[in-house]
Amino acid sequence: MRVLLLGANGFLGRFVADRLLADPAVHLTALGRGDDADVRFDLAGGSPGALTRFLDAVHPGVVINCAGTTRGGARELTRHNTVAVATVCEALRRSGCGARLVQVGCASEYGPSQPGSSTAEDAVPRPGGPYGVSKLAATELVLGSGLDAVVLRVFSPVGPGTPAGSPLGRLAEAMRRAMQSGDGELKLGGLGVQRDFVDVRDVARAVHAASLSAAQGIVNIGTGRAVRLRDAAAVLARVAGYAGALHELDAPPSRPAMATIGVQRGESPPEHPAAGPSPYPDGCGSWQQADVRTARDRLGWRPRINLEESLADIWMEAACRI
Repeated sequence: MRVLLLGANGFLGRFVADRLLADPAVHLTALGRGDDADVRFDLAGGSPGALTRFLDAVHPGVVINCAGTTRGGARELTRHNTVAVATVCEALRRSGCGARLVQVGCASEYGPSQPGSSTAEDAVPRPGGPYGVSKLAATELVLGSGLDAVVLRVFSPVGPGTPAGSPLGRLAEAMRRAMQSGDGELKLGGLGVQRDFVDVRDVARAVHAASLSAAQGIVNIGTGRAVRLRDAAAVLARVAGYAGALHELDAPPSRPAMATIGVQRGESPPEHPAAGPSPYPDGCGSWQQADVRTARDRLGWRPRINLEESLADIWMEAACRI
């Protein structure tokens, strides 16, 4: 099976590539902007015609799109997360390859959920920020393209390679600094938020399964269990062997707790609400938990790696910098 992977150098894409390369039946071609891609192509700026010619030459049976960005303003997010997907869809419609498309979406497309609930694929999406809006627009383009396509809405991916700017990445870095400097306590903010953390290697397994399946539409990829960040912090401290105290900073009364991890030593929270980061930068509110029955029933997929193992791998990378 010939597979074209877009975004092979990203957090998710690297593990998807590893998973596909481990399958002897897969012949993988990576397309991207980096020098280590098999073929250099900028989805956000390239023309559908150029991509069509490449598809006709390579003739893949499956195209997997892990490309995109989580950072930048609305224009940048739209260019990389929406316009790029429009280019892929148009090229696939023009091409004679007839490839199946596996689009990697995200839980930010749903927006906030009711605490205690599990979000199913038929939930009405209400993204709470420009990132979720850009990814939702991409999903709508895929679903309306007429292609053989599936969108995997990935909840909160974690594990080795977790970006330093993510809540758990920042938490691991803060703990590393505390251990390196001998600090006996960490003051952490925003630990009340709850997210459905799924290991990036399990996500890669889901992408692989989706590429082989006949599933169409939207499929949630998560664990089906929301975990409070303060509980994840306690597990990380145990894994790291950090014996210091973890003190949670209360949010100012005029503003909700933030989903970002604020780490402070001997400092107070900002006095003015406008001075700090906006609440829940991912636009998902205080709670998100996936309903993962569709992934089980249509992909035959279940998560295998527990959060403690994911956190241990995050810590191993952070510890290498001590």
